[in-house]
Amino acid sequence: MTSQTAPKGTTPSSDQIRRAPKVLLHDHLDGGLRPGTIVDLAREAGYSHLPEADPDKLGIWFREAADSGSLERYLETFSHTVGVMQTRDALVRVAAECAEDLAEDGVVYAEVRYAPEQHLSGGLSLEEVVEAVNEGFREGERRARANGHRIRVGALLTAMRHAARALEIAELANRYRDLAGGGVVGFDIAGAEAGFPPTRHLDAFEYLKRENNHFTIHAGEAFGLPSIWQALQWCGADRLGHGVRIIDDIQVQADGSVKLGRLASYVRDKRIPLELCPSSNLQTGAAASYAEHPIGLLRRLHFRATVNTDNRLMSGTSMSREFEHLVEAFGYTLDDMQWFSVNAMKSAFIPFDERLAMINDVVKPGYAELKSEWLFQQTASTSGSVASEG
Repeated sequence: MTSQTAPKGTTPSSDQIRRAPKVLLHDHLDGGLRPGTIVDLAREAGYSHLPEADPDKLGIWFREAADSGSLERYLETFSHTVGVMQTRDALVRVAAECAEDLAEDGVVYAEVRYAPEQHLSGGLSLEEVVEAVNEGFREGERRARANGHRIRVGALLTAMRHAARALEIAELANRYRDLAGGGVVGFDIAGAEAGFPPTRHLDAFEYLKRENNHFTIHAGEAFGLPSIWQALQWCGADRLGHGVRIIDDIQVQADGSVKLGRLASYVRDKRIPLELCPSSNLQTGAAASYAEHPIGLLRRLHFRATVNTDNRLMSGTSMSREFEHLVEAFGYTLDDMQWFSVNAMKSAFIPFDERLAMINDVVKPGYAELKSEWLFQQTASTSGSVASEG
């Protein structure tokens, strides 16, 4: 029962959305810190550049500073989070809290990305950065289990597209891909798209392909179709980070019929995953409102669409909040949520058998339980109505 077939009143509640098993593919470690943690780490490191010292006020500042309609201005907020993530202990803490927070929100699998090259000013090596973050993720998974939640977190190593270290970071990702208990599952490039095409880093992508490794590319967020085309046809990306501007290659006719251009057809036909981030897209101007976000049309056209948070701190969001907005905008049901979650799990950068086990043993049973709750509630409501009439 999807939003297109469901009777009125079947949309999930906020509590059901939170408890639903969710899968997250696009989340930045340095975009999801707790404001209180930023304040603590700044004090410990002697970092004096925070605009606010009170955690509540600081959280508001981040959201307001990011809510500018400009990707470049949005990216400026990261100077403060990255600024306090320059020691091993800070990285372990941030990564552990990330896993805890996601698990508390009902996320059962997450791929969290970060750029090791941005955490070296305190004297850490690239390897020490990766090992600290991995340690934090494992600690966060353990804490989540102790609190009655299940989550698995994989890391994506990101290279900055305006820098020249992509091959070095790709090699780093390859070295840490087979760690026992979980490690680095893939590679990414990020940063402002305009003026920094992904083809600048072809050596890194060619290396990863030779090593049979996985990678995603930030493309089609602020720049458009040329960025998507290069990411796919020149670089060979497995997934598109955002990819929301693929909508520019889709025409909706006056009669409601839809015509796909060649690139949009290719993306749909090849089942290329789109790591869509609705709240973030509103902040950077890629969409005007949730109701107008391309995810509605892309879901209707059966693209491999997924729902993601991007930067939970800057957007003041979570996976549950993202789905709450989409439920309100499009009338999505638990079946729609399951569709997005299965899409994401199919597209994860872990082995096929592990993805299948997560889908069959965690995601689908979790939604089946929630849907059975709804059915029993409906039955009880109907029975009560009949009894009162009798």
